[in-house]
Amino acid sequence: MSTPGPDLLAIGNIVKAFGIEGHVIVQLLTDFPSRFRKRARMLLGRPGQEVREVVIEHAAVGPRGVKVKLAGIEDRDAAGQLVGSLLYVTEAKRARLPKGRYYTHDIVGLSVIDEDGVDRGTVREVVKMPANDIYVVDGKGAEILLPAVKEFILKIDLNSRTMKVRLIEGMVEREEGRVQREEGSEE
Repeated sequence: MSTPGPDLLAIGNIVKAFGIEGHVIVQLLTDFPSRFRKRARMLLGRPGQEVREVVIEHAAVGPRGVKVKLAGIEDRDAAGQLVGSLLYVTEAKRARLPKGRYYTHDIVGLSVIDEDGVDRGTVREVVKMPANDIYVVDGKGAEILLPAVKEFILKIDLNSRTMKVRLIEGMVEREEGRVQREEGSEE
């Protein structure tokens, strides 16, 4: 057993017991529900506490999460003890993403540099929206909201932990609240 560290990624949160045979409902924290398949091995634990390996006996994806039966959890009381626990995978077992797609935890903390080489701040948060994600940048004096689309996000370099961006008029505000005009060149 070990405690969750930076090499563990939470992929599910156990939110309630289901039925009398030890099933639990898992809120997905992943875009890959196929991870929850029969005989899949994961780690189970609570933040800051030890984790242990568990095996999925059965899983069914539904509109409100995944109904999961874990090996060794045989009744509702045992399942109820797991509520609030997280299911983890190791960084080495995370799903591979297509080129140009990134995990949220890889984006948060990137330094944001504009086309002129000006440091605009650090990505603090990724907000999931229906059309596209929004990167919230703690800017130099103001918050910047960057749509995660190729028109504004020019390059992401995870090795150097930087994101090169194109800003347009209205994206950056001065500390006084007035809009600062950003000059940009077209390619």
